[in-house]
Amino acid sequence: MTWVFTSKTRFYLHDDETLLDGLLRTGHDINYQCREGYCGSCRVKLTASSYPITYAEPPLAMIEQGEILACCCQVKGMIHLKEVK
Repeated sequence: MTWVFTSKTRFYLHDDETLLDGLLRTGHDINYQCREGYCGSCRVKLTASSYPITYAEPPLAMIEQGEILACCCQVKGMIHLKEVK
């Protein structure tokens, strides 16, 4: 089970649920467009993670150190996101 901690709340991801879907399900206001890792609209700042964040395929969108793409990253354990509304 993956636990997600944001500035707004904490929640867990359902089986096979993306981080983006979990954020939307719990009422977070997050931008997104492609859901494929191309556009980078869904990037969020990661402050901590109990496991490394991975991707099934390397995303095409440019991301900085400490950023992840909520639409296509693979998370497990516990993660803390910075200032997701």
